[in-house]
Amino acid sequence: MRFVVVSGQSGAGKTTARFALEDLGYFSVDNLPPALWKSLLQHLEHAGVEKAAVVVDIRTRKLLQGVEEVLQTLKPFLIYLEARSEILLKRYNLSRRLHPLGVGNLLAEIDAERQALAPLRERADLVIDTSDKSARELKDVLEEALGEEEGFVLRLISFGYKWGPPQDADLVLDVRSLPNPHYIPELKPRTGTDPEVAAYVFGKAEHEPFYGALRSAAGLAAEGAKAEGRGAYTVAIGCTGGRHRSVAVVERLARELEGRLRVEVEHRDITKE
Repeated sequence: MRFVVVSGQSGAGKTTARFALEDLGYFSVDNLPPALWKSLLQHLEHAGVEKAAVVVDIRTRKLLQGVEEVLQTLKPFLIYLEARSEILLKRYNLSRRLHPLGVGNLLAEIDAERQALAPLRERADLVIDTSDKSARELKDVLEEALGEEEGFVLRLISFGYKWGPPQDADLVLDVRSLPNPHYIPELKPRTGTDPEVAAYVFGKAEHEPFYGALRSAAGLAAEGAKAEGRGAYTVAIGCTGGRHRSVAVVERLARELEGRLRVEVEHRDITKE
């Protein structure tokens, strides 16, 4: 099992880092005492989990005793996040949150935290200064350091308008203007996964510009979401019943976009009459 520990100063981006690791497929736990790490890993390994991450910081200061021994035993990849004091001060002022040390002087709390976590920083495999980094840039640094690709996925869902559009769709596209196999007796019992049904849907050259625009819209929207650091984007393709045209379009989109993006397909209403 690959084990990553994220530590660092409050306000330096540990939550952002944890979410980035989750997008990469890591099972993450926040603020777990080091004494419980070994037990956690044993349970996760038994469950077939291959990647785990734990966030530890000054909030567990009373339970940090012995953390160096645990690190020596488990040998995780330790990532330490920090930022300049004036940047942390600005972030706290914007969020209006209290510092975990809570002594009443924010600059003093930042300095005290930096000193308390110094041993973890010294052991870190990777130290990242997030002072001038966006969430997307931090995610890129983590991906490069861990040698892993981003876990972004484009979800393509076919549906029928008579059953209502998916509530979780980011983009909904209507393909009811394409030829409808429902009115062809030999095609009506089949679905859009059938080659003959797909050939009927895409059989007229006059509809290719429409499909091309639809493909461009879906691909560009998904790539824009990926560039913004999102982990997934959902495009829903709808026809009347959700069995023919929308299914055929989703199948074609999946084939043609999978070279650019990781694609997951769901035909929500394909079994409905």
